[in-house]
Amino acid sequence: MTEDRRPNASRPEPKNKLTEWERKKVLATCNQKEYSNLPPSQIVPILADQGIYLASESSFYRILTEADQLKHRGRDKKKGTYTKPTSYTARKANEVWSWDITYLPGSIKGEHYYLYMIEDIYSRKIVGWEAHTSETGKQAAELLQKSVWSEKCIGQPLVLHSDNGSPMKSFTMQAKMYDLGITGSRSRPRVSNDNPFSESLFRTLKYRCDWPKSGFKDLNAARGWVSEFVRWYNNDHRHSGIKFVTPQKRHSGIDINMLEKRDALYVAARNLNPSRWASNTRNWSPVGNVELNPENTKKAA
Repeated sequence: MTEDRRPNASRPEPKNKLTEWERKKVLATCNQKEYSNLPPSQIVPILADQGIYLASESSFYRILTEADQLKHRGRDKKKGTYTKPTSYTARKANEVWSWDITYLPGSIKGEHYYLYMIEDIYSRKIVGWEAHTSETGKQAAELLQKSVWSEKCIGQPLVLHSDNGSPMKSFTMQAKMYDLGITGSRSRPRVSNDNPFSESLFRTLKYRCDWPKSGFKDLNAARGWVSEFVRWYNNDHRHSGIKFVTPQKRHSGIDINMLEKRDALYVAARNLNPSRWASNTRNWSPVGNVELNPENTKKAA
């Protein structure tokens, strides 16, 4: 077998290769003041409008890359560079809340109301809600204060997670959070997965069998329907994310005793007729800690 001579083979340079002078001309042009903040996709057409052709756009990019000059050009933030929000861990109720605003359709096409809703991610309990005809930071701040009073957690460490809507970022809301000693947490722009608890809650709300498909007659009708939903969700709904106990029982710590009783029942049933059980009984252990956006660096709430 002969030796592989390809690594040492003599290869002629491509006839279309740019000369060293042409490469330097491209770099010098890109570094001129009028072009220094522009990408090649902008520079090449501008030069073409002036009757100048130095090289193709791809050659511009390649030359800048080889010269380690292909950086973000300009003062605006690079697209797609938003880092994931910090992860927080809820070890008990009233440590991490999530909130958002969604539409409630009216009976007239184009008419809708705004539902503000705050959820405790540890227990999934709805700790505060209001429906309005507008979307403002003032109304959000008032709801937050009422919710903190209702849960009797004033002065306790609390994280409030939300998306980047204008009410969430408003000065009034931020000032209220500062007054209450609440730490803010935000989703990345246009990334709904960063606020999964509120998104899941709104899906449950809008897929209820009694959801009015033709819209709500008026604001009072919307408030009445949501009030009944909140009562059902907190007190009757067995939530799959917390081992099918109700949010209120999880919130108050009663779920531990309930799950122990379920486990004892299943063990007794297996002992009574072990041939019907191929493996262990169903896992009824409490969920434990709940993490918000766990992919990123974790922080205790």
